Amino acid sequence: MARTQTHPQPPFPPQHQPKPGIESKIRPRPQYRAPEYRGADKLKSCAAIITGGDSGIGRAVAVLFAREGADVAIVYLPAEESDAQTTRRAVEAEGRRALLLAGDVQQSEFCVKAVEQTVAEFGRLDIVVNNAAYQQHQDSIEDISDEQLDRTFRTNIFGYFYMVRAAIPHLKPGAAIINCGSITGLEGSKQLLDYSATKGAIHAFTKSLAQNLVEKHIRVNCVSPGPVWTPLNPSDKPADKVAQFGADTPMKRPAQPEEIAPAFVFFASNADSSYITGEVLTLLGGETTAA
Repeated sequence: MARTQTHPQPPFPPQHQPKPGIESKIRPRPQYRAPEYRGADKLKSCAAIITGGDSGIGRAVAVLFAREGADVAIVYLPAEESDAQTTRRAVEAEGRRALLLAGDVQQSEFCVKAVEQTVAEFGRLDIVVNNAAYQQHQDSIEDISDEQLDRTFRTNIFGYFYMVRAAIPHLKPGAAIINCGSITGLEGSKQLLDYSATKGAIHAFTKSLAQNLVEKHIRVNCVSPGPVWTPLNPSDKPADKVAQFGADTPMKRPAQPEEIAPAFVFFASNADSSYITGEVLTLLGGETTAA
């Protein structure tokens, strides 16, 4: 079938939001429904937990996991309640159950509780998606406060570690862990020093954890996108920069969340990727230089 769906290109309306950013306020609205994607029961009867599942990439992943037959637990910050409710409705529209878990992955105790609630609700846990992220542009390393550095690392790498550590006792052979990295973790970013450092750490964490868990037959992979149209960006960049977000890619636009989510399905599905672990998959809109 020929490609029929179009995706918005810059310039976008100049816009800015306070953190963490609400998807319903972004214009144009991020595309997450993936109308051309057809489910094939690749995740039938599975249960997944997705951090940052209320919006952006996490929301799109939740929708496609549900379309493939999985029940989904969605971890989000309390300030993102309205977005989380939208994601819940989208998962339920696919005929699957959604569990909302409000809290902060910076806290190891919350991660333990979130996993326990997921297992109690669904009776199992098969897929862990670490996707929650915090970023803040700064012109100089001197502008990065101790508070910002701590929050970035605690959200972006400590949170990943905490969630996996809590999940491991519940994961059986055939389970999958999927981390969300970034091209900034491979190429760096002059104004995202702390964020890029955490994304590089996520890539190394993925490869190390894959080695650690391979004998348990639990696969660990990472999806590492370039620019994606999500609340992370209007809540960070100045309004005029948001208007041109993604314009410097070969495709002249950012990805939409629905274009990134199928990679998570691929890594979650043993039908697709049973022999793949420890990989970092870049999705860059035509860039071919990342290694």
